[in-house]
Amino acid sequence: MAARKGQYGEPVVLDVDGYDVRISNPDRPYFSARGETKLDLAKYYMSVGPGIVNALRERPCMLHRFPDGVDGEKVHQKRLPRGAPPWVETVRLHFPRWGLHADELCVTKLADVIWAVQMSTVEFHPWNSRRADTESPDEWRIDLDPMPEATYPSIRRAAAVSQEILDELGAVGFPKTSGGRGLHIYVRIRPDHGFKVVRRAALAFAREVERRLPDEVTTAWWRRDRDPRAVFVDYNQNARDHTMAAAYSVRGTPEGRVSAPLRWNEIPDAEPADFTISTMPARFAETGDLHADIDDHPFDIAPLLEWADRDDANGAEPAPDPEDEADEE
Repeated sequence: MAARKGQYGEPVVLDVDGYDVRISNPDRPYFSARGETKLDLAKYYMSVGPGIVNALRERPCMLHRFPDGVDGEKVHQKRLPRGAPPWVETVRLHFPRWGLHADELCVTKLADVIWAVQMSTVEFHPWNSRRADTESPDEWRIDLDPMPEATYPSIRRAAAVSQEILDELGAVGFPKTSGGRGLHIYVRIRPDHGFKVVRRAALAFAREVERRLPDEVTTAWWRRDRDPRAVFVDYNQNARDHTMAAAYSVRGTPEGRVSAPLRWNEIPDAEPADFTISTMPARFAETGDLHADIDDHPFDIAPLLEWADRDDANGAEPAPDPEDEADEE
């Protein structure tokens, strides 16, 4: 049954750094495990404001909207929802394969995030490039993605090996939970290459992780070829128009889990369920944004491209087009 106007409370107007953002139906339940509401979600994002804005700033952003809470339908939205105030900014993206374009949300301030929450957004999935040059990624993303029977200790070991390799390369990695069962590591890179080149570099890194943990890590492209107990280092997350939940993004789970930045020394003990919209405000107040200085550590991916050339010379299978996996699944 459709909700009557006002069924979930009278609208609330939040002052977000000088911008008035109206939250309708503030008492609508969004997270069934503890009963947090739409207003609780908005207040969560305000509590981690510098972190979520830093993660999204100037990036095209796809929205995952849950108009009836996270137990209801999820809407994947590229285009900015209608009714945006004039201060919400966008960036135009083109999709030649389909002959289409989309004007996506481009966050420049916290009020943009809270307005998106008003439009029922729970998850924020930004591109790894910025508005100034959307075709040149400035973020290399390492996605440690567990297969169905993989254990979290395997994820931790893959993270430790990833850190070891990054240290050898002189790259600074910024880890975070995925908000699910995996871990992500972000590395700021110089925006000198297109998506295909960055993806090729990411594959070379993934293969090195696999070489050092052959019994627990896979880079097999087809899902059917992966050991169900393995951790897949998903280099394809660096392909064009592939996105991941941002640091500090809430995930669409009943507990309201958060994709939470971690210190490297926290990974051995931290559990994904530790980080929710209920626990993160206090953690953020204590730690601040653990990814705050990511822009200060740009990495040149040239060594990874040398590894890719070496792998090609040794007969490594080239990665299929990223659209192939979507066709299979």
